[in-house]
Order: sequence, then structure tokens, then C-alpha cells
Amino acid sequence: MWLDRLAGGPSTASGQSTPQSTSKSYSPLPQRTASTLSPYVTSQRVGHSSRSSSLSLAANDSTTSLLSSRRANEPSTRRLSANARTHDSVETLRTLLFVPKKPFETNEEDLAPQSSSIVETDFELCFDFGGFSLRGLATSQSPDEVGAVENQDERETFDSLHKSISACDVVLNSVEINLSNFRNDLATVSADIESLQERSAALNRRLENRREVERALGPLVEELSLSPEIISKISTGNIDEPWAKVLSELDRRSSLYKKKSSNGVQSNKAAEELGPLLERLILKAIERIRDFLVAQIKALRSPHINAQIIQQQNFLRFKELYTFLHKHHMVLADEISRAYMNTMRWYYLNQFNRYQQALAKIKTHVLDRTDLLGHEETTRVASVLSSARLVGQPHDAFNLGRRIDLLKTKNQAAVSSHLAEEDQDTHYLEVQFHNFNLALIDNATAEYTFLATFFSPALSFAQISRTFHYILDPAFDIGLTLTKTLVSDTFDAMGVLLCIRLNQNYAFELQRRKIPAADGYINATNMLLWPRLQIIVDRHCESVRQLANSLPSKPTRSAGDSNKMTAAPHLVTQRFGQLLHGFLALSAEAGDDEPVMASLQRLRAEVEAFLNKQSLSYGSDKRKSERFLYNNYSLILTIIGDTTGKLAAEQQEHFEKRKAMHSQDT
Repeated sequence: MWLDRLAGGPSTASGQSTPQSTSKSYSPLPQRTASTLSPYVTSQRVGHSSRSSSLSLAANDSTTSLLSSRRANEPSTRRLSANARTHDSVETLRTLLFVPKKPFETNEEDLAPQSSSIVETDFELCFDFGGFSLRGLATSQSPDEVGAVENQDERETFDSLHKSISACDVVLNSVEINLSNFRNDLATVSADIESLQERSAALNRRLENRREVERALGPLVEELSLSPEIISKISTGNIDEPWAKVLSELDRRSSLYKKKSSNGVQSNKAAEELGPLLERLILKAIERIRDFLVAQIKALRSPHINAQIIQQQNFLRFKELYTFLHKHHMVLADEISRAYMNTMRWYYLNQFNRYQQALAKIKTHVLDRTDLLGHEETTRVASVLSSARLVGQPHDAFNLGRRIDLLKTKNQAAVSSHLAEEDQDTHYLEVQFHNFNLALIDNATAEYTFLATFFSPALSFAQISRTFHYILDPAFDIGLTLTKTLVSDTFDAMGVLLCIRLNQNYAFELQRRKIPAADGYINATNMLLWPRLQIIVDRHCESVRQLANSLPSKPTRSAGDSNKMTAAPHLVTQRFGQLLHGFLALSAEAGDDEPVMASLQRLRAEVEAFLNKQSLSYGSDKRKSERFLYNNYSLILTIIGDTTGKLAAEQQEHFEKRKAMHSQDT
């Protein structure tokens, strides 16, 4: 039978006793029944049973070879047994098919005669070769070749792995060397750190010991030594703020050395060497201070120089220099101060002389006897025409007007000499007085402040005050002379009172600025102004008295003539009202103790006496006489109605009573 041959053939050929039927997993063919196989065996090609048997054997062997190729990945023991069983079968199949070792290198025509022993029907058998055709199965690699290829791949893999392992060994060797070096370096660094810690501790101990020594010896060493910087700065450095600071340090060292020496504390060699060095350095500083101050004093004598700029920038910045000079060389300091005093005395005398001459070129209204209250207009015109004096711009001697603005305006500045010389307007006397004294007060303030700052504490305030007077007394004399010239011949009561109020403002400003040394000039100016005001008021009273005396004591007109007379206010009343208004406006803050109050009472009494005598000219017409007095007092009250102050209130109340007395029959 086919199955018998298929089962027994391989056993005989391979020399193994294991039957095929006991291991079905090695057969790639499907199981068939006897009925299925018997027709094929009996009906087709019975005479070729041996060839069929050989083919069956070859097919069985090829099936075993295919199974062996499929199980190439099984364990080596099973693959070795399969290779042993199938090796001869594959060779037999190749022999039967006449397939060369390299089938793709042989043409099909060459194979055709060799395959004539197998008929075409033999290829119609359906066997499962695992996806291979019979020719493909015959030309497929043998298990040995497959194993060789696999061994070659494994060898290459192992070679690559070996190379990788070798490279890793090299890298690891390098890492090991680096780690060893790092460990050695780390040990060295650790040793260095320990050494540095020991040195740091030693340095800290030395530093602490040095600090203790410095705390103990520092003050003594500082007292017995001078740094090269101090010596170099004092000897050759520029005189500036750092130089002044070094000078203060030198003065402190010198004072300390003298104190120690006087107490007998210092008797060592260092102290003996320091004394001459300090003395020579102080002499050098005195020499340089002298040269510096003399140069600044010479600069003050330069033409068109602003003394206050030099005082602020070159003197006050280095005020310690004069203090040092006065302390260490008093004689030289006194000489320097006298040189400064003489220079500034000449400076202010020259400057204010020029300024007074410039102000003298300002045109000023001239008010003389013709501008008195009782001077009649016709007489005044005749006097003017008969006199040879030059008539200036028209003016009003009794009206205050805008002249009070000079008193009310704050923060004024004196007009410059150049502008004063070019001014072509005509002003009243208070303009010259105000500009000159304003400039004088400002310069006096600046000079006194400078003296008190620069020469203190070397000089006492009494010495500073004497120095101030020595410097500015010539300028004060010029101011007093100007005031005396302005008011000595004038009859401008309003202008003189304005100068008095301005002078009082100067006194208040000097008090606010704390300049007591100029009080003498203010008092001297008042001594010129107040008496002149009293004289002018007396002249007004005298003129009104003379006018009243010129009136007849008895009425000389008849009743008809008196009816033709007007009851309008008199010209003297209008002048008096305007003059009184100016006095009250300028005395809004005046007290009861001022001389102006007594002057106004005397002038008011003379005017009322004149009006009473003038009312007698109406004769028996009492009603018209009362109306005349009422109109005059009403005019005065109207003029002074807008004035304020205690004095103004008293005058308004007085004239209200006078007006009420004469209002019954009007």
C-alpha cells in the first residue's frame, strides 16, 4: 500500500525505527481515508508502483524537509533531529527532479529530457508544502544552508555586540581614569581648603590683634604724625574747598599738639620731630592765605567790579582762612582787615558819589513860598512872572495823587545810574530820596552780613560794627547830604512826609534783616525830615494867618453887596482839604505820639479861624454866613471821606460836628 511504503520507506533509508504514523505533526499532508487513496493506486499507472513508491518516498521526505524549514526557530535539539531525517530526502528529491544546485542558472530546455521519467499526472497531486511549489521546495535552501545563514547573521550580530562592548570598555576605562583623576584632584582641593582655612584663621587672629593695637596706638600715632597728603596739599595745592578742609585738620592737629605740650604729656622723639614740622607747615599756610586774600582785595579795586560777587565767591567760601590767620598770626590778620576796610570804604564812597551825581540829573519839581495855603493865586502869578526862576512841569503841591504808589509798591529795586541819567521826566523830591536810600540800604545789608559772616568769630560784634561804620560812614554822609539838599529849601510838605514814611519802612526792613548798625543813619535822616516838616507846616499856618489878618475885622460892604457875594467854598479850604487828605492817607498807621498830629491840629485851627473871619464879610446876613461855613466844612469832609486810620477818624468826626453846627439855618 502507499501508506505502508510512505511509512516504511523513510525508516529504512534513514536507519531510524520511529514510524511516521506515530507523529502526525511532521506530516504536511492532510489525512486521507483508504477509499480516497485506493483508486489512485489501483487504476492509475499500476505498473509503475516502484516509481510511485519512490515518488511517495520523495514526497514524504520533502514534506519532512518543509516541516524542518518551518521549525527552524525551535530549540536546537529538535532542529538537529529534523535535519538528520530530512537531509537525505531532499537530496533524493533533487536527484529525481534533476535540479542542479543552482536552479536559476540552468535553462528549462536543459531540464526537459531529465524529467521524462515523471508523467504530468504526477504533478496533479495536491500536497501542502507550506506555500511552496514542488520546484520551489526543491530549490529552497537546505536546513544546513539556512543554519549557515543564521549562524552568519548571529556571528555578525555577535561581532557588532563585541565591538560595542569593546567600545564601552574603552569609554568605561576613560571614565575610570577621569574619576580617578577627579578623586585625586578632589583630595588635593580638600587639602588646599584645609590649608586655606588654617591660613584664614591665622589671618583673622592677626587682624584682630592688629585692630587691638590700632585701637590702642591709633590716637597716639595720629597725634604724632602728619600724612604726606596734608603736607602736599597745604604746600602746593590749589586754594579751594578741599584745601580749606585740610587747613582745618592742620589747625586741629596744631591745637592738640600745643595742648599736649603745655601739659607736659608729650616728651618722646616723635613729638619733638612733629613740633617743627607743624610750625613750618603753619607758616606756609599763613603765607598762602596772605597772598590769596591780598589778591582778592586788589580785585575789589578794579574798575567796574561788583564787590558782592567777589565777597560771595572768593571770601565767604573760604572764611576759615581768615579765622586760621587771626588765630596763628593776629598782626597779619589785622593788617589784612584794615586793607579790606580801606578798600571797601573807597569802593562805596566812589560808587555812591557816582550814583548821587546820576540822580542829581533827574528833573525835580520846585515848590517854594508861592505853594503855601494862604498864598493867593494872583500874588503867586505875579511873583512867578517877576522872578527869574525857570518854571518846570506843572504840578499840584496839595494833591497826593499817585505819589503814594511809591510807598505801597513792594520789592522795588533802585534805578540804575544809566537809566537815571537818561530819564527826561520831572519827578518830585521823594524819587531821588527813595532810589538813593534804597541802594544804600541794600548795600549796607550786604556789607554787614558779609562782615558778620567772614570776620566772626575772629572779631566780636562790637568790632564788626565799628568796621561797618568805618566802611559805610562816607556813603551815609552822602545820603544825609542828599536828603538835606532835597528838603532844605522845599515847601513840599507832602514830599517831606513821604520821605519820612519811606525812612520808617527802611528802618523796619533793617530790623527784619537784623542790621542794627544802620540805625544811626536812619535816625539822622529822621532828624533832618521831621524838623523840616514842622517848618513847612508852620509856614502854611503863617500864610493862612497872614491871609486872615488881611481881612477886615468889620464888614465893609453894604447889604446889597453882600447879597451879590457867593457862598461857595474858599480856595484855601480846597487846598487845605487836599493837604489834609494827603496827610491822613500817609498816616493811616500812625499813632497818637507822632508829631504830624500836632501839626495838623495847629493848621486846622488856623484854617477854621480864617473861615470864621471870612464869614464876617457877609455882614448881617447870618444865614449866608452859616451857609458859607457849612459849604467849606462839607467840602473838607467830602475830600477826606475815603481816608482810613485812627487819625482820619478823628478828623472826620471833628468836621462832622462843625458841619452839623452850621447846618441849622442853611
